[in-house]
Amino acid sequence: MPPSDFTYDDIGATRRGGFCPPGFHQLHVRSRIGEGEKVFRRACEAVLTWEMHREMGVGIEAGADRAAADVDVTVTLAGMIKAPCRIVYTVEEPRRAGWAYGTLAGHPECGEEAFVVERTGDGTVWLTVSAFSRPAKWYARAGGAATRGLQNAYARRCGKVLRRMCADLAEW
Repeated sequence: MPPSDFTYDDIGATRRGGFCPPGFHQLHVRSRIGEGEKVFRRACEAVLTWEMHREMGVGIEAGADRAAADVDVTVTLAGMIKAPCRIVYTVEEPRRAGWAYGTLAGHPECGEEAFVVERTGDGTVWLTVSAFSRPAKWYARAGGAATRGLQNAYARRCGKVLRRMCADLAEW
């Protein structure tokens, strides 16, 4: 994956929790999904196979059925805005799974966003959406704080949708 294809320099930097390059805005939203191994496995699968995004009504065109490094993905919002990205890394560990994409030319934003499911020691399952970005297109710049508000609302909605998708698997 040639770094020159990306519209930013710090490729893979969302792996470093809390890192935000100068000139970018940081996003970090953590949502409780549920509890238990079944919830964890279902949440991981929904994130790794684009199912969570599709359930949100987001169009996904991907070069693979499952997130993997170097897979190109185009996210379509409202049927009009196309946002080309490339997966920069995936995580598949016993208690964590997810992926991050980096923006390519034509994306309305410039930066990186990660979607990671984690099961903590007490069995609680969380989705963390973390990102750093700055506007790349005129309409993203014109939106200013409203654009950042939409990004935050999108991240919160990811958690709500994933929680709903896993609700019937809760271990009581």
